[in-house]
Amino acid sequence: MVAKRTAWDELNRRIVACRDCARLVAHCQTIARVKRAAYRDWEYWGRPVPNFGDANGRALLVGLAPGAHGSNRTGQMFTGDASGEWLFRALHKAGFANKPNALSIDDGLQLIDCAITAAVHCAPPDNMPTTVEKAACRPWLDETLDLSSARVFIALGGLAWNELVGQFRRRGWYEGKTPKFGHEELVALTDGRWLLGSYHPSRQNTNTGRLTENMLDSVFAKARTLMTRASR
Repeated sequence: MVAKRTAWDELNRRIVACRDCARLVAHCQTIARVKRAAYRDWEYWGRPVPNFGDANGRALLVGLAPGAHGSNRTGQMFTGDASGEWLFRALHKAGFANKPNALSIDDGLQLIDCAITAAVHCAPPDNMPTTVEKAACRPWLDETLDLSSARVFIALGGLAWNELVGQFRRRGWYEGKTPKFGHEELVALTDGRWLLGSYHPSRQNTNTGRLTENMLDSVFAKARTLMTRASR
């Protein structure tokens, strides 16, 4: 476990140092310089955001990309924005986090038996990475999966779902027709692993009622049940 943690930390260092996508690097730096008025006293992170959580966790959450004034500001996945408010509240209810909110990288939040990563580690303009940018970031997800002990993979949104399905095909963890993304959609993988879908806790989904707190809570309750089943 110590060796895995060391490898996980080294992977995170290399993610933070990545400068492969000029458009994304420029966007993150511009946002960090211009800032939002509410955060004018913050020193923005303004770089690729590393993985967060337990390297040995049995659940791995995969999101889309950092928010411009959320984790691009704080340097920690889903921390400091509305999506994170919903996500960490749900994780806490399900026993995956020691507290229900995350405002900064040093506020004491700890994930329990789970980790969070993203399909793209830099905040993209309009939350829309290009095909080339997604491909450039794909090796980081590949290495994250190499190190992960996850038995349940939770895709937060369709983009994360598609990226995971592609990874699972390449690894021989899944065969057959491409599964359609949906909330609480469940796909059995090899060796007792599972892929579980969830609508992303974005304002677009939560403000419109497409995703409710009960719906998000249900995803993590199901993940907990699947983890217990996989460990038998």
